[in-house]
Amino acid sequence: MSEADERARLVQAALESISAGSKSFRFASQLFDQQTRERSWLLYSWCRACDDVTDGQTLGHDAERVDDPAARLAFLKAKTAEAFAGQPTGLVPFDALRVVAAECAIPQAVAGDHLAGFERDAGGWRPTTTDDLLSYCYQVAGAVGVMMAHVMGVPPEDEDTLNRAADLGIAFQLANIARDIVDDAKVGRVYLPAEWLAAEGLAGADLADPAHRPALARLAHRLADMADAYRRSARVGAARLPFRSRWAVLAASGIYGEIATRAAALGPRAWDERITTSKAEKAALVMEAFWEALWRVRPAPRDGLWTRPAHA
Repeated sequence: MSEADERARLVQAALESISAGSKSFRFASQLFDQQTRERSWLLYSWCRACDDVTDGQTLGHDAERVDDPAARLAFLKAKTAEAFAGQPTGLVPFDALRVVAAECAIPQAVAGDHLAGFERDAGGWRPTTTDDLLSYCYQVAGAVGVMMAHVMGVPPEDEDTLNRAADLGIAFQLANIARDIVDDAKVGRVYLPAEWLAAEGLAGADLADPAHRPALARLAHRLADMADAYRRSARVGAARLPFRSRWAVLAASGIYGEIATRAAALGPRAWDERITTSKAEKAALVMEAFWEALWRVRPAPRDGLWTRPAHA
């Protein structure tokens, strides 16, 4: 099989993965030009596989406790290292990473940051402070934002734009945490900082108890407010991208931002059923992002925001 045929096979497999695993990302990715779109799918394939292997789930669903977290993490690290070394692995997600990392000069250190988030999960880690929470959000989502920035052509020396790409991923993860507080607690995972819980008189074991929903609503509102601050920073970085990439990033920001907004607005009812957006709602948010992509964005500092590690 030629390199072109192999790449086409990997792109098709990655598309199937994203179509099943993240309808929101799939929807927004259609706005990219073809080359960027395919590269985003290749990167997603690896990210999705890392998440699934770590959580014992399938395409982002039905997470369950795993008996061998250390072995799973060692497998991910080994195969990822092979991909960055340019070695075929025979596994679609890692061969997809090999291709996109070579095409876009994605730093291996950033992929390592992403895996560090899964290592925390494998060790049963829980955040104590707000900084702990934000560093975790960077690892599991902000690092993906940085890798996506490389996919979209942001040069490695443009630290501010890369930081703002990380900010968007952090905002996404804060929204996910708000939406999934109860579901995460049911499988023994707590991503709310211990100091936040203590202020509400809660412990991790309380989060799945419906009696504590008013307190959870206050915490979800706090997460949503934080997510908004990071999304605002990300818009400044998005304004520096080519139009189609800018439109796609703003569309994804709007779709994920809607999750945090609804979690805050629903209050104690936010966990009665999983928060989703319909195709019609996604389409409306995409059109809103189109007009937003045309607006001039005023430069703004990132004062007060958590910043990713310098090596990344």
